[in-house]
Amino acid sequence: MENEIYHSYRLFREPANGKRVFGNLYICTGERQEHVCVTLENQEYLIPRGHYTVEVTWSPRFKRLLPILKNVPGREGIRIHRGTKPEHSRGCILVSADNEKQLCAIILKHQQKNEKTCIEII
Repeated sequence: MENEIYHSYRLFREPANGKRVFGNLYICTGERQEHVCVTLENQEYLIPRGHYTVEVTWSPRFKRLLPILKNVPGREGIRIHRGTKPEHSRGCILVSADNEKQLCAIILKHQQKNEKTCIEII
């Protein structure tokens, strides 16, 4: 819809280093991109490149509110959560504990105003 407000993030992945795939997450505002944080993914369970809607929902597994990526092909429950090793992920995007709280708060704030958040994985 024309009047919907979208908040856009881009995740640029680096080449794999063993099981580790580091990335850089940016928030996009118009033509500007501002670095948000470094990410980590498990090479064995990478999310396909593409655009995904992100919402904050309750995670029964982690027992807290966390961002979740919607409509990941063939997968469910793909979240953004804290972690420091690729073994901490079976497809989720790992960030530091501080970045998890920050992203959750920002996305939840937009969600409460009925604004959508999307992430493009490159």
